[in-house]
Amino acid sequence: MFRQYSRAIRSTPFTRSYATNVAQFLGQKNSNGKYTVSFIEGDGIGVEISDAVKQIYSAADVPIEWESCDVTPLFINGKTTLPQQAVDSINKNLVALKGPLATPVGKGHQSLNLTLRRTFNLFANVRPCKSIQGYKTPYENVDTVLIRENTEGEYSGIEHTIVPGVVQSIKLITKVASERCIRYAFEYARSVGRKEVLVVHKASIMKLSDGLFVKTAEELASEYPEIKLSFELLDNTSLKLCTDPSDYKSLVMVMPNLYGDIMSDLSSGLIGGLGLTPSGNMGDKVSIFEAVHGSAPDIAGKNLANPTALLLSSCMMLRHMSLNSYADKIENSVLKTIASGPEHRTKDLKGTSSTSNFTEQVIKNL
Repeated sequence: MFRQYSRAIRSTPFTRSYATNVAQFLGQKNSNGKYTVSFIEGDGIGVEISDAVKQIYSAADVPIEWESCDVTPLFINGKTTLPQQAVDSINKNLVALKGPLATPVGKGHQSLNLTLRRTFNLFANVRPCKSIQGYKTPYENVDTVLIRENTEGEYSGIEHTIVPGVVQSIKLITKVASERCIRYAFEYARSVGRKEVLVVHKASIMKLSDGLFVKTAEELASEYPEIKLSFELLDNTSLKLCTDPSDYKSLVMVMPNLYGDIMSDLSSGLIGGLGLTPSGNMGDKVSIFEAVHGSAPDIAGKNLANPTALLLSSCMMLRHMSLNSYADKIENSVLKTIASGPEHRTKDLKGTSSTSNFTEQVIKNL
């Protein structure tokens, strides 16, 4: 299902010099022939779905050893930072898997997800969304790929109170960050055989910031003559994607940070929600694969959580590490379990299964 897009992540250059140092992105193999992967289990339901992943990986005999990674934030000089032990673990292992993390709203704390992206320079977020056979939604044959610039825009964290009741947030867009993300989108399209890159923007209003993003794409297009470059206003894309997503099957969307955050969730909704959507954050050195849904504290500890998104994200991770056969085995088993009927689906997928029952069924289907 998500197979070709996951493999493209592994084969796509992150920089122009990628071909000379590709091995560093595939993880670290131990003397026993297994890879060590940093595992951020997350908050809320994160512990339960992470345990499901561990059980399934053990049953599938995947050659991976998990290294638990605590990212409980530290606050130094008013800034959110990660524990050094976690930073060292991820830098050493080069690959990490992450469950959902919670951030208090309105408390002055920076998002931990944003902190991770900045700490490891994870400049591109890759979000494929494809209809799942056997799970019907109002939309059929959805097959979209969205690449989101992951480090700046409105999420740059530059905001302050001018006077009481007046707050200013600054949208930062640079040519350097725009170029590496858009170049990644071109390379990705080339790798999976998609013939068009669509830049989604709002340069009609944000003439300088989004205008720079658009201009950068225009400059890069000459390096990829076999790939069509097109542009679309954000509001138009939102309307068209909800009306007929088949218009986006043959292309790769790329867009600034905030737009990508919103549009990737919209795309997920077309196939059944965030509980079915894998995600990979790609950097110059480190890659972190994650479930992008929330930590759902209201159902935490109740054996109701859906591990699918984290499992499919882990399959993207395995293909990134050239462990394709294990990824295929786990992904096929997950999809077979979902297609087998509501008795094996969790509540968010209109089913009656518990987390543990779903996990057991995936293991049976391996």
